[in-house]
Amino acid sequence: MQTSENNRAGELKDLGWSPEDVRKYEELWEYRQRWGAINLEREDRIFLRRAEAALPKLVSGKGSEKKRTQDKSHYRWLAFYRDAMLASPAETGLTGGDQGAWPVLLEEELRAIDHFEPVLGLPDTLKAKELLPIREQLIQQAAASGRELSFDFVEPLEALKRQEKTSWKPLRGDASSDSTYPVLAAEAVEPFRRQVRETLGSAIRELFPSLKDSEKPPFSGPDTAAS
Repeated sequence: MQTSENNRAGELKDLGWSPEDVRKYEELWEYRQRWGAINLEREDRIFLRRAEAALPKLVSGKGSEKKRTQDKSHYRWLAFYRDAMLASPAETGLTGGDQGAWPVLLEEELRAIDHFEPVLGLPDTLKAKELLPIREQLIQQAAASGRELSFDFVEPLEALKRQEKTSWKPLRGDASSDSTYPVLAAEAVEPFRRQVRETLGSAIRELFPSLKDSEKPPFSGPDTAAS
């Protein structure tokens, strides 16, 4: 995982790494800068992880801190839609512990990302498009066992675009006009949450290239609250 825009081979040398290993780090670092980690052999990616784990953490200086997962565009996009739903009349009008299926789904997707900590660079976000039909299947299952309201999945994004420039796309895809917003009865919320956690957690772990060599255990629950 990249921790700096600059090659830190000199620091590895100071830590006592052999000239051969320092040279290998330099070559692999340069290759990753040009072509991305996905094109490296597994043993080379592991070597880079080991080298960067040995380096002192960068805590100051412009561009030296690794961008937090929660600050990545893909994560903020999901959180934006979750927050838009929670503030909508469809959700604020619910009573008795009922909850919309969509916010529950997005909360668990965000928590899975918090758990696995993918890079969320271009290779990950391209593969993340394959989550769209998985989300839709989960929502269809929720709709089959509950009642339905309506939510405009395009308007919140259009409102944002009127305020600032963004490249974000509608959550359900550019061509979708589906406004289905299933509502879960209170007793159905936790079973659905567990189903989403298992399905999306597994899909994210398998799909995202940056998690190919991850040693994180399967996602079984929230490590931290999605924010």
